[in-house]
Amino acid sequence: MVDAGTIEFFRHALGQEEKARVLAALDETILTTGETVSEAEQALADYLDVRHVVCLDSCTAALHLALLANDIGPGDEVIVPAITFIATANAVVMAGGTPVFADVHPDTGCLDPDAIARCLTGRTKAIMPVHLYGLMCDMEALASIARERNLALIEDAAHCLEGRRAGSRPASHSKAACFSFYATKAITCGEGGALATNDETVARRVRKLSRHGMTTSAAQRYGKNYEHWDMDELGWKYNLDNIRASLLLPQIHKLDEYCGRRRKLAARYEERLRDVDGVQFPTVPDGAHSSRHLFTIWVDPRRRDAIMTDLQERGIGVAVNYRPVHLMKYYRQRFGYTLGDLPVAESIGARTISLPLYPQLTDEQVDRVVDAVSDVVGSHCPATAADAPREACVQHS
Repeated sequence: MVDAGTIEFFRHALGQEEKARVLAALDETILTTGETVSEAEQALADYLDVRHVVCLDSCTAALHLALLANDIGPGDEVIVPAITFIATANAVVMAGGTPVFADVHPDTGCLDPDAIARCLTGRTKAIMPVHLYGLMCDMEALASIARERNLALIEDAAHCLEGRRAGSRPASHSKAACFSFYATKAITCGEGGALATNDETVARRVRKLSRHGMTTSAAQRYGKNYEHWDMDELGWKYNLDNIRASLLLPQIHKLDEYCGRRRKLAARYEERLRDVDGVQFPTVPDGAHSSRHLFTIWVDPRRRDAIMTDLQERGIGVAVNYRPVHLMKYYRQRFGYTLGDLPVAESIGARTISLPLYPQLTDEQVDRVVDAVSDVVGSHCPATAADAPREACVQHS
């Protein structure tokens, strides 16, 4: 039982409607990938205004298969931003490729198109932008680079199901956009994901790769008329099941409602935090409709961890999204990245704290969080962004 005075970092919005859909799914003969999954895929395709959606076991699975469906493998390099969840880079390694980390924009934390030129080589095959915190990257600029260099563009849109920018949405400019239905996402089924694309060939290959490379689905094999199947390439067990898809269906129709509430809460955070000394936060450019998946602040890096501890002791749930991936031990040891390689990402990674943000959060709770942040940050010595020691990004072992 959570203490009444605690403001949790996140709380899901699943209720009676979702429970009823799960019970209905349990009454069906097919519990794995079947009609309920197809219904969820169509609802998501309609929402995103794309031709094809394939529901999968996770966003990581979607990223992995998007790379494979675009023939990216050993010897190929994929440009990824250094500020993201590790799954973005891990998917490249899983596909056999090499992630090449690029620096991010200092105002947003998103992949900086101007940084890409420094990462390009003759082995570059793709760019994988991340729509950080729900803000779409500058996809027109990235698409222009991709066209000029004949590169695949694959979006990590785990935070950005509802996002828009300059009239475009995820999958508008790319080969595929990949989404997450993890426990903390805008809609959730505990674990799950999806790939959206307007390319029928990509969709068909991803669907087959998600079921071990088999040429038929379980519904086809165990339906009324048995169909013999074959396996013509190696695949993975990445398909989503009817039970989890049933959880998603009622939530898809609430996406805009949930997003609208998060946007109002984020605006309240910004209004109240704008004049707090020692606190900065990422910006949302004009013309962008952020899904406001996360609300992060940037504080004195020398005091960041102490500030988090103080907030937690006051019953405020916090997190760090994210430490720069290129300084994770695995990537430092395998690919030789070192502190100082990507200074903007390292500075952001050392200063970031994520605050509670979800539709059930009340205005009063936001005010409590802000008051706590103001008090705690004020009790620590502030520093400017230029003073940020990036060593806080490195996980020592």
